[in-house]
Amino acid sequence: MDELDTLVAQTELLLAEGNEQQLKSYLDELNISDVEALIDELPEYGPTFIETLSINRAVNVFRILDFPTQERILKKLSGPKISEIINEMPPDDRTAFFSELKGDVVKQLIILLSPADRKEALALLGYPEDSVGRLMTPDYITVKQHWNIVRVLEHIRKYGRASETIDVLYVIDRDGKLLDDIRIRDILLADPETKVKDLVDNRLIALNANDPQEEAINVFRMNNRVALPVVDEQGIMLGIVTVDDILWVANEEYTEDMQRIGGTEALDEPYLDVSIMHLVKKRAGWLIVLFLGQLLTATVLEHYESQLASAILILFMPLILSSGGNSGSQASTLIIQAMALGEVTLVDWWRVMRREILSGLLLGLILGTLGFARVCTWQAFSAAYGDHWVLVGMVVSLSLVGVVLWGSLVGSMLPFILRRLGADPASSSAPFVSTLVDVTGLIIYFTVATLILAGILL
Repeated sequence: MDELDTLVAQTELLLAEGNEQQLKSYLDELNISDVEALIDELPEYGPTFIETLSINRAVNVFRILDFPTQERILKKLSGPKISEIINEMPPDDRTAFFSELKGDVVKQLIILLSPADRKEALALLGYPEDSVGRLMTPDYITVKQHWNIVRVLEHIRKYGRASETIDVLYVIDRDGKLLDDIRIRDILLADPETKVKDLVDNRLIALNANDPQEEAINVFRMNNRVALPVVDEQGIMLGIVTVDDILWVANEEYTEDMQRIGGTEALDEPYLDVSIMHLVKKRAGWLIVLFLGQLLTATVLEHYESQLASAILILFMPLILSSGGNSGSQASTLIIQAMALGEVTLVDWWRVMRREILSGLLLGLILGTLGFARVCTWQAFSAAYGDHWVLVGMVVSLSLVGVVLWGSLVGSMLPFILRRLGADPASSSAPFVSTLVDVTGLIIYFTVATLILAGILL
């Protein structure tokens, strides 16, 4: 029996005994991740666990649950408990939770907040969806340039408990404009009479409240910070974003990108929680688009109907098309990932194109050589077509070079085009690129065949 099984067995025993105090003591001693695991294993008792836990731990457990579980538990909690949880949730987690709820439910919950928290919640919800403003919390500590270390430490003792983090302190002027940030270790190691202005290094890194959340992920990744300040257009400090929130967003972005690369719309809930009809709805759109795209292949084949009279051309069609689709899918996946990691931006499109032209050409030559070698060693083929096997080998070889090169270009450039149009580059999914390259690959293949084999096999 593993650790989780032991937790579940012990919890079920306490539930069966009906001793709420023992259950509360047991749950309060567990890590919040263990309680979250218990809720996953015993979903029908999720509301009971939240009701039983002390308010601080109940909030900490509730905030790490996925949204469908939060919503299900919220519907079964008592009114007083709902009020307690909503009021005690950190502002950034509360904003994230409200953002997922329907408008009428949010209105009911906002009424439960204190006037100050209500004003704060409405301000955070006023920022665009998927912006940094939705992630920030106004709970942070600011200091002034002329303060000495003694006064800073007194300030931390007085207000630090209400702060999201005290790892970093923020230096502002009298107008609230952010000047710099100072790490707590610099404060603790400095002489007590040292002024804050003497610790400032003027290497400030800040986010704008209207920046996309994806941009914030890249800034955190490149600068190794536990928290970053958020400012408005005038440089006035509005809040901070902590790395734990960024990790959640990064995980969501990664999940969405993987689903879109696979040729489906991003799911709003865990796979097993999505209804069959909702799953079909999410997948049907892309399948219809891909189906209509593949219908174009019939149009191309109809145009080259005379060439199809040659069985040998039909024989090599799957080889040509799959090679082009595979190269396009590879290029698309690499560029989407590079964009997500901030390694490639829109201004890099020409550098990427040059690299893909060269790599696509080399890859095409490799596959073209293999294709030509296969034709050369195909004895049954040589016997059937005599001396013409060399020309057929050239058709296959040159078509592979052209199709692989074209697939690499399409797969690499499509994410740039979509980003330039304001769409998600992940929408240039592997199936979409493959379908596009299939249609154009047929044109390349039959064009090369017409030029080389005209009057021989056709």
